[in-house]
Amino acid sequence: MAYKADVKTTFEPRHVIQPIYTGGSVALSQDGRVLASSLGEEVLLTDLNNGEHLARIEGDGEPVTTLALTPDTSYLAVCSRSLSMRVYALQPSQTLDEGIDARLLRTLKPHSTPVVTVAVDSTSSLLATGGADGVVKVWDLRGGYTTHTFHGHSGVISALHFFQVDPADSEPASKSKKKKSKQRSAEDEEAQLDEATAGYRLASAGEDGRVRVWDLHKRKSAAALDGHVSVVRSLSYSPELKVLLSASRDKTVALWDAKSWQQMSAVAVLEGIESAGFVAGGRFFYTGGETARLRLWSTEAGVEITEEQEQGVETEAIIDVQQHDGLPFLLSVHADQTLVQHSLQPLKTLESSPAQQISPLPVIRRISGTHDEIIDLAYVGFERNFMALATNLEDIRLISLSSDDASTQASSYFGADVGLLKGHSDIIITLSVDWSGHWLATGAKDNTAKLWRLDPVNGDFSCYATFTGHAESIGAAALPTAAPPICSKEYSDPLKHPPKFLVTGSQDKTVKRWDISTQSGKVPRAAYTRKAHDKDINAIATSPSSTSPLFASASQDRTVKIWDVESGEAIGVLRGHKRGVWSVAFSPPGTPALTTGESGGASSSKGM
Repeated sequence: MAYKADVKTTFEPRHVIQPIYTGGSVALSQDGRVLASSLGEEVLLTDLNNGEHLARIEGDGEPVTTLALTPDTSYLAVCSRSLSMRVYALQPSQTLDEGIDARLLRTLKPHSTPVVTVAVDSTSSLLATGGADGVVKVWDLRGGYTTHTFHGHSGVISALHFFQVDPADSEPASKSKKKKSKQRSAEDEEAQLDEATAGYRLASAGEDGRVRVWDLHKRKSAAALDGHVSVVRSLSYSPELKVLLSASRDKTVALWDAKSWQQMSAVAVLEGIESAGFVAGGRFFYTGGETARLRLWSTEAGVEITEEQEQGVETEAIIDVQQHDGLPFLLSVHADQTLVQHSLQPLKTLESSPAQQISPLPVIRRISGTHDEIIDLAYVGFERNFMALATNLEDIRLISLSSDDASTQASSYFGADVGLLKGHSDIIITLSVDWSGHWLATGAKDNTAKLWRLDPVNGDFSCYATFTGHAESIGAAALPTAAPPICSKEYSDPLKHPPKFLVTGSQDKTVKRWDISTQSGKVPRAAYTRKAHDKDINAIATSPSSTSPLFASASQDRTVKIWDVESGEAIGVLRGHKRGVWSVAFSPPGTPALTTGESGGASSSKGM
């Protein structure tokens, strides 16, 4: 009889960092607390203040095309490629302190083609849908029925926006003998009975570049605005100025007078725009698009008021900006599934000088929608309360591991992004942290390694040195792990004392030891270079000894070699793995050390 070992779960996850956004549509509540985001065919509701997942809406088997969250967070509308639109009623959870219960009210088929854009009005009672069939419909959210259907666009509906105008500013109806007719349409009777809706308008835009304004009171078109030659991606209205804004991929923003519906001005933005809107009572408007720059413009002068910004790469492009009147920030959504909060505080200093140049809006924090594929990670910070992630990108993300529920800082909750290390030009493969947690080494496919100085307390994360010399990708790096004497300056103030050396291994089959200068910016040179293995080097580890330091290199050639750090001489070879060795680690003296191989097996040897 075969022996069956008892298997016990010895560890249970205390915290789990999960994706909150994987691309597509997002919506923000009016108070800036609840974010609705798409996760493939599902929708997630997240509390932006603490990162808690409030509710998860299961999908219908097809990806979400667009979604809408009412300003008061009472309803959620989700549209998918299945042609369905599901409307949920949202209420505080009865079982969870900060959760939300989502109850499906109804499932509708609003269009004969997928719904691609939606909008809700300020009262949280009306929902507009725009389909690929060029039709615009308005729905009563509470009743679940259609109140208006508008035709007029020749292509896909690309933007929708509810707003209200002063009925006195609208053009008076022309006199006609037809009005004296005994037969009066039901629509006219309903319009006269409800004067409260006389100023309700809906603006729609399509791929044909045309903007149409619909009078919801009279149930007809109020204006057709021709000012763009490409798809219009964003609409916004300023009640203070009585001006409608339209932004297009033709690299222009048009401003329209809501009284005459004549174009007041056209602003050349010189980049394809995905989102634009008024801020600060209409005195300024923002734009975001293909260059990944959030820019501010003076509405009166039509000039940019933000200073010149460096253009981002294609994967960093802004695809949407979420904003509500009264919120102190803008939330930009980027193509790489990151969300960035930008403070509007600098606009308060521009009351008397609308054309004054200001710095780009300061970033309050970054939010990673998803960390994608995790290649490597390392605990950093003196108390190891932060984590560095290499996520199949050219940047390193720093996240908080704080679990202090009593903390009031928005950036301190578990999993919150606290920093972004930018500098490599290709995917980062390996990470290594020193004994203090304040120094991080990275190796990348751009054939370079970098040393980063991490000061989480002051939010200072900077590149200290760049190591150039390998002919191919750097797949392994190791900093010394031995702590200096407790009474030394290095121990008491590690931020002012970088590690003494760095060891790197590359696909060029060599290892290099680099001496690190105490002067920042000084170009480091390799102390020695050794031909180490016959195949790629996958991992390097340094021993915890400070008197006679060693390092080990693990390779695809199925061997591990032990080296003397000072001389660079190989002092031993460990054989036994049947396939390439992917990781290696030293243990404290007297205990076994462990290596793991591609075959899934592990080998141990006595610690040195």
